[in-house]
Amino acid sequence: MTCPDYGTSLKVKAHGSRSFRTLFGTFKCDSPRLEHCDCTRRKTSSFRPLSALLTESVAPELLYIEAKWSSLVSYGLSLDALQDFLPLDRSLDVKTVRYDTLKVAKRLEAELGDEQLSFIEGEPRAWALLPPPEGFFTVGIDGGYVRNWVDKKHKFEVIVGKSIRGFAEGEEDRTPSIKRFGFVQTLDTKSKRRLYEVLHSQDFQMNQEITFLSDGDDTLRHLQLEISPKATHILDWFHLTMKFTVLGQYGNGLVQCEAVLGEQIPAGC
Repeated sequence: MTCPDYGTSLKVKAHGSRSFRTLFGTFKCDSPRLEHCDCTRRKTSSFRPLSALLTESVAPELLYIEAKWSSLVSYGLSLDALQDFLPLDRSLDVKTVRYDTLKVAKRLEAELGDEQLSFIEGEPRAWALLPPPEGFFTVGIDGGYVRNWVDKKHKFEVIVGKSIRGFAEGEEDRTPSIKRFGFVQTLDTKSKRRLYEVLHSQDFQMNQEITFLSDGDDTLRHLQLEISPKATHILDWFHLTMKFTVLGQYGNGLVQCEAVLGEQIPAGC
């Protein structure tokens, strides 16, 4: 091999190989280490040309498939599906799939913008000049507790939601856009930014109607505020009905020992 600048020959310092995982299997490529010529001062005495061409050991298409399937099912089921449908190396294991998925997640987190108190952009005069919005948005948000895998005695709260961009009657030929999001509310420092980016990816505009459905929890309420000037917030009565049902059952049991008070509780519900 010759130096691209001066045409002098480059010496091979060591031979080697490098693996590159793709959707069509793992390929091993020769990766010799070459000595720099004396024509220019370098920080290192040798280099591997292949390292400049292959900055990653996994093809982006494979990373995409691994991350997408792992976001839908467990790492183990993702691995089974990958090995059933793709000519992958049998040495691929669950740990590798998990590592690749987390690597993609960290990169996406790094690309996420800064958190803001308000994501309402522009002024009312500017909103009137926007093109007519296509469709309308409905966003449902709820929270739940998940048991800690490491410490079984403790739980953590997860906030999940679904954003639907639908269309009115007469536009049945338009395909609705459905996207989901989720985060651990005690750890996520960019929860509102995350929701905004989901809406932004569905072409949300400031002059577009959007309806938020939640149970009125303070965390969920704060997440919805200052997202859109045309937002409608609807309280999910299902959660309130559950609480009233519990109170009613309590009153039915209380009747056995406190008849008057027990009858008043169901009446108040």
